[in-house]
Amino acid sequence: MVKRLRPLPIEAVVRGYLIGSGWKDYQKTGQVCGIALPASLPLAGALPEPIFTPATKAAAGEHDQNISFSETERLIGATLAARVRDTSIALYTFAAAHAQRRGIIIADTKFEFGLDEHGTLTLIDEALTPDSSRFWPADSYRPGTSPPSFDKQFVRDYLETLDWNKRAPGPKLPPEIIARTSEKYHEALRRLSGPGA
Repeated sequence: MVKRLRPLPIEAVVRGYLIGSGWKDYQKTGQVCGIALPASLPLAGALPEPIFTPATKAAAGEHDQNISFSETERLIGATLAARVRDTSIALYTFAAAHAQRRGIIIADTKFEFGLDEHGTLTLIDEALTPDSSRFWPADSYRPGTSPPSFDKQFVRDYLETLDWNKRAPGPKLPPEIIARTSEKYHEALRRLSGPGA
């Protein structure tokens, strides 16, 4: 079914672990999106509970910017911001428990929502894919290290080794990087959709 919706101007990010831009923000301020976190958390450390860390939706080729919950309330209203936060955390918590039973940690994920003409909040775009989430193998997870992953981080890590301006269009990926990324995505699918670990 296809339905016309008005997308919300935020990305609803939920983090269960401290990595990526959340880690960078935490190192600078001890906070992520205005949420104070305990001192001395390690890279890739589990958070005491999942946190909602929204971001602006950047134009194509640009980077999203993390924003506080109060900024989210300003953008979409306090009531809607609370609904998006609570729904996002519930979706993450459910999916993370499912994945954990299958040997995968969902470190963080991004949801996008829209409203129909009646104001019904609806999940739109992709959800819980290797392009919108960080998937780590639970058996090799070690706090304090950047875990191997079954997601687009593999491509990001490769791109970090190149000398380019980080603007679209990106460099052409070699066949071996494409093949290895495909293998990682298929492994995530196999683990998540197969019998419990």
